Amino acid sequence: MIMLLLRLTLCSKIPPDSPRHLSQLLSRKLTQGGQGRAHSSSFAHRSELRQAKRIVVKLGSAVVTRGDECGLALGRLASIVEQVAMLQNQGREMMIVTSGAVAFGKQRLRHEILLSQSVRQALHSGHSQLNDMSLPVLEARACAAAGQSGLMALYEAMFTQYSTCTAQVLVTNLDFHDDQKRQNLNSTLRELLHMNIVPIINTNDAVVPPPEPNSDLQGVISIKDNDSLAARLAVEMKADLLIALSDVEGLYNSPPGTDDAKLIDIFYPGDQQSITYGTKSRVGIGGMEAKVKAALWALHGGTSVVIANGTNPKVTGHVITDIVEGKKVGTFFSEFKPAGPSVEEQTEMARRSGRALASLHPDQRSEIICHLADLLTERKEEILAANKMDMDLAVSAGHLPPAMLKRLSLSPAKLNSLAVGLRQIAMAAQDSVGRVLRRTRVAHNLELEQITVPIGLLLVIFEARPDCLPQVSTLAIASGNALLLKGGKEAANTNHVLHQLTQEALSMHGVKEAVQMVSTREEVEDLCRLDKMIDLIVPRGSSQLVQDIQRAAKGIPVLGHSEGICHVYVDSEASIDKVIKIVRDSKCDYPAACNAMETLLIHRDILRTPMFDQIIDMLRTERVKIHAGPRFASYLTFSPSEAKSMRTEYGELECCMEVVDSMQEAVEHIHKYGSSHTDVIITENEDTAEKFLQQLDSACVFWNASSRFADGYRFGLGAEVGISTARIHARGPVGLEGLLTTKWVLRGDGHTVADFSEHGTMKYLHENLPAGQPLAGQRDSN
Repeated sequence: MIMLLLRLTLCSKIPPDSPRHLSQLLSRKLTQGGQGRAHSSSFAHRSELRQAKRIVVKLGSAVVTRGDECGLALGRLASIVEQVAMLQNQGREMMIVTSGAVAFGKQRLRHEILLSQSVRQALHSGHSQLNDMSLPVLEARACAAAGQSGLMALYEAMFTQYSTCTAQVLVTNLDFHDDQKRQNLNSTLRELLHMNIVPIINTNDAVVPPPEPNSDLQGVISIKDNDSLAARLAVEMKADLLIALSDVEGLYNSPPGTDDAKLIDIFYPGDQQSITYGTKSRVGIGGMEAKVKAALWALHGGTSVVIANGTNPKVTGHVITDIVEGKKVGTFFSEFKPAGPSVEEQTEMARRSGRALASLHPDQRSEIICHLADLLTERKEEILAANKMDMDLAVSAGHLPPAMLKRLSLSPAKLNSLAVGLRQIAMAAQDSVGRVLRRTRVAHNLELEQITVPIGLLLVIFEARPDCLPQVSTLAIASGNALLLKGGKEAANTNHVLHQLTQEALSMHGVKEAVQMVSTREEVEDLCRLDKMIDLIVPRGSSQLVQDIQRAAKGIPVLGHSEGICHVYVDSEASIDKVIKIVRDSKCDYPAACNAMETLLIHRDILRTPMFDQIIDMLRTERVKIHAGPRFASYLTFSPSEAKSMRTEYGELECCMEVVDSMQEAVEHIHKYGSSHTDVIITENEDTAEKFLQQLDSACVFWNASSRFADGYRFGLGAEVGISTARIHARGPVGLEGLLTTKWVLRGDGHTVADFSEHGTMKYLHENLPAGQPLAGQRDSN
């Protein structure tokens, strides 16, 4: 007799003819109408998981039960139910394979036994004997029988909160081995899914026999635990995705907690030999080895699999939806192994080769850079041909605005300019790494030195600007840093050629792998999670890109600025000729640049003067749209459109204009609305200018100069990795020096010991020695 119990919850709580129910059925039929994915093979990449329509979620015993193994983890279960219901209401077909009946039954039976014992002892022995009560060992089948109904009632109550129906299905191994029973099960589950109901499946632990070792049939997995049940069910129902939630982050190459254990992002069927399994979880009858076996069986059957942590309170509330959205969560099982290395492998290669790069002699690093500069001019035809392909694709797609197309485009003149900048960096690289900043004799025969060293491994993410690649690569080489590059897809062909040339230059001293280009479809958010490998992230692109990276990179420092709200203040004592030139260049030279003027502050005394009229005429001639600040609008009878915000980075031929009463008020305005990027004063009064320069707290502050000068190349840095508005480490245009940090080196004779006074202060000589003297094997920097 088939052990199948069907319990529909379509009764009083959710009327079948309710509008919500009808709309869900209608949406389900619409999504089923020829739009489903052909179930021929599993997904090749995480990003494709967004296409998954039929999903099985397996909840392990460690996920469902509490830490004391008696009762359910209600809060954790509620968040999982919420995610499943949300995906179900999106039109997906969700199924749950759940544990927990034994734990729920154990809680109920313990309560009943304690209550029964307390009543008997109170009647016969008195209250003094209550403390001597002991619980008998509870048999698992009895616990399962007592817990099944309560577990299902709990699921029913939780899903009802989201207007979602559920049905309980209990199965045994025989239901899959008997063809008629398997067909009945398949038919029942398909009918439930068709009616927009979430089937909740579990083994009938009240009657199921103990699993037999090595009992798998030829080509068929036996139902030994809920891992094998979920895998068998996913293949039987042709599910697109199986999500197996456990109490570990995913699959590790060795038992979690050991020194060399690393989480495996993507697991391929041929990688089994590289895995060392640990013990099973604290509850349940499976373990990681059982999970991997079940996952590979499901994968072979055409179902994609992800094993992830369902117990971590930081991620439980979104772990299922994150997996379906293609985010890098847990271990993804794939049959399609890419030809190249994974991003984790690229990161390790870059770090390893980066250490060799840092140990090179400064002359060798300079040779690499000069060779790259030569390649940019010698192979310019190859570079320009690739760039033309990118430009043609961008123009035909029609998605990029003119400013982005301008950044994407390369020319012979631009390549020549790049080569000149690279050679400047090559000269600066001679005394960058290993320079002694401070040298102190702290005791007899004990000398302390502070020296410059590379930061480590940099991740630079840039959009459609291929000229960024050789610039950033050169700065990394000069500073001895390893580099991981993630470029925009708009410049894929150009970036590929430029990266090949960079690695060709690095090969001359055997450090080819120090600069890596991420060519896989890794999301930026996933790259930002490599906090144990990456030391610094440098975003190059739109303010939205920078903001997204700053939010995602919780454990890695980000060097950059989220906004470029640059101000130009025109003082009452400004020269009209300088005002026109500086304002025009600041706004009109390159409106999309982060150092372009966005707000023009005008001293009140300039209003209704010939200078003011000339400023307005010039902006109109240049077709700059003006947005009036609140105070400026109050002075005009017919004012321009009022600015929606004083913190707007327009990035186009638009700017805000506002009126202030003094230089001091201009400073206060900039402190309130600016982004600490670049701000300018135009005045002939030196005292006013010096106060402005001193009081204003921005990365770049200029007097009678265009804001467009906030650029590493114009600063003589050769190139820049970006402009930073941070207050720690580098600020402003960040060149070679900004990619260095320091370390302390103490040299002794082995006979001097740290002698501390009774006040805890070390007794030492503090004799400063000349700084800048080289370490052994390093070039003199003076």
